[in-house]
Amino acid sequence: MPDFQKNQIDAEMLQTFATVAQLRSFSAAAELLHKTTSAISYRIKTLEDSLGTPLFQRTTRSVTLTPSGEVLLEKASLIFEWLHTLPEELRQVRDGIEPHFTLVVNNLLYDAEAIAFLLEHLVEHFPHSAFEVRRAVYMGVWDELIHNGGQMAVGVPGFHTIDDEFATEPLGVVNWVFVVPPHHPLASAPAPLGNELLRRFPAVNVRDTSHRLTKRTAWKLPGQQEILVPDLDAKVACHRRGLAVGFLPGPAARELIQSEQLVECRVEVGRLPSPLALAWRRRGAGKITAHLRELCASRDALVLPLFAPMDPID
Repeated sequence: MPDFQKNQIDAEMLQTFATVAQLRSFSAAAELLHKTTSAISYRIKTLEDSLGTPLFQRTTRSVTLTPSGEVLLEKASLIFEWLHTLPEELRQVRDGIEPHFTLVVNNLLYDAEAIAFLLEHLVEHFPHSAFEVRRAVYMGVWDELIHNGGQMAVGVPGFHTIDDEFATEPLGVVNWVFVVPPHHPLASAPAPLGNELLRRFPAVNVRDTSHRLTKRTAWKLPGQQEILVPDLDAKVACHRRGLAVGFLPGPAARELIQSEQLVECRVEVGRLPSPLALAWRRRGAGKITAHLRELCASRDALVLPLFAPMDPID
């Protein structure tokens, strides 16, 4: 059986090692720690015997770390940082503040500047929490929540939860507009455009990022060629170049139509509106969750840009 006593390292011993490693001197460490040089040397020797490996290379003029010493110094720094932040993290848990918070944003709603402003606000109000923002597409938003530890998502597909561990609140709907560039053959074709005509041209869609839930296709007719791109910006670029056809969210489409980069085409069979909701994990929901729910419910200026692609619920 392993000798656990032999491998024990106490905090004082680790602090002594770190001080010698940083100062590269036993005597300097002794002066800083108000100990004798022999006491410092004894602690380091005890630590090396406990670990079964030398930590320093000693000469009459210098003290340098061995490879094992380099590894221990790196680990010790992490331990000291953890010990420093642990009391505040425990106070956060006591006060109902999530120590780690992952926010998932639907690709349709993602706005980099708005996310930066929102993060600035959250860090100011919850300075000891670690924040992460992820962007996901279609069922990938639910996938991030259910399988990858997301606490909250802005823009899950549908108004209702697909997992009872999460609650939802409707945000709005995305209404879709069929667009092509002015030079595209469909721009001058008699309206409304039928599916037989539309399927002659490739459809461009953003790839669903779900890994565990069933992926869904945004819009594609039977027998139609499909081009998959990673985000909405790439999809818009494909539309502008006439590489493929399809639908864009109403506000984005109208902006491009007004600038004469795209034109709207009436189609016989349109794309149904997409309902989107705010979703959050019921278990462990704390003050950050409540704060973000309030920002979304009040349509605060911090989150309002994220709602720009949506229309209000009728």
